[in-house]
Amino acid sequence: MAELKYEITQKLASLSTNAKGWSLELNKVSWNDREPKFDLRTWDADHTKMGKGVTFNEAEARELFTGLGKFLEQ
Repeated sequence: MAELKYEITQKLASLSTNAKGWSLELNKVSWNDREPKFDLRTWDADHTKMGKGVTFNEAEARELFTGLGKFLEQ
């Protein structure tokens, strides 16, 4: 299996931390030297291990922002 290469290019928000010290974070991450995307997932304290997550390009992130804004206005 090929090694997964990643670089957190910008830390945007830490949403929560669990009892084991892993934090749910929103970051911009470059995967395998590609253009950075918005990335929401859990990370260990030194960012060497990660949980499953989801990535968004800018258009998807804008749609998510709009949808959350509408929902939270209710």
